[in-house]
Amino acid sequence: MVSRPGRARSAREKEGSDVPKDRPTPPTVRSRRLAAELRRLREAAGLTREQVSTQTGINPATLYRHETATARSRPQRRTMIALLNLYGATDQQREDLLALSREVDVQGWLRPYHAELPEPYTTYISFEAEARAVRNYESLFIPGLLQTEDYARAVIRGNLPMATPTQVDQRVQARMERQVVLSKDSPLQLWAIVDEAALHRQVGGAAVMRSQLEKLLETAEQPHVTVQVIPYAAGAHGGMQGSYILLDFPNSADPAVVYVESMAGDLFLEAEADIRRYSLVFDTLRAQALSPDDTAGLITNVAAGRQ
Repeated sequence: MVSRPGRARSAREKEGSDVPKDRPTPPTVRSRRLAAELRRLREAAGLTREQVSTQTGINPATLYRHETATARSRPQRRTMIALLNLYGATDQQREDLLALSREVDVQGWLRPYHAELPEPYTTYISFEAEARAVRNYESLFIPGLLQTEDYARAVIRGNLPMATPTQVDQRVQARMERQVVLSKDSPLQLWAIVDEAALHRQVGGAAVMRSQLEKLLETAEQPHVTVQVIPYAAGAHGGMQGSYILLDFPNSADPAVVYVESMAGDLFLEAEADIRRYSLVFDTLRAQALSPDDTAGLITNVAAGRQ
């Protein structure tokens, strides 16, 4: 399944909270979990969406939206009860899913100014805030969670040459605030793999780059952060096709997500085959990369101008 959060929807439903807002709100981990459970129960009952619509009177577009979590959408209680009755849900399933349906609007992290940020990015921010672990491969940049403010500003200006100073400031602020996930009581487990090219590219100039490499070394000393570099000597590798991020969540019922950012548009991949493929590539990259200790040595040498 490939989801593109924030895409326009033409259908307008009759039920109060099921009506899309002018600007679609991004899905949460909870809304994705609820969607997966509703879809699984319907399939286990041997019913198509059309059959469910005929037997319950629920609009087919509403059913589709609740089963795909294309945006944060909270089913009304009467909708949930009708579906659970039709699917023959157990008492425990009914209790769990009704409770979950009341919480789908809860996002782990969102700021008022995020209304000015692209919808896929705000969706990613929310997912990252709720994630248990992140596996991040970057071919050209230092990962966002490990960037200094000066480096982040230089990257954003370079990537978005048409952005206004205000837009740049909003992006930088969002990137810096995201880093709180590494210092909270139960910090995010971050495994970052970076191509050696990212260490040598003089983003923002020599002084900015030196400070960035020092921060990279400092953060990598934390027990929940692992940093590895794939050296030039490794030759061709699976990550050369592009950067990506794998997110895993605390509840095993929440499927992992792959986030791929590109000029053609941002993608959220959720299909098991996609998760397996990107996980396998990451494991291969981890094997080709320098060990964390050797990585620290390489970064130290580059920062000191010896490499």
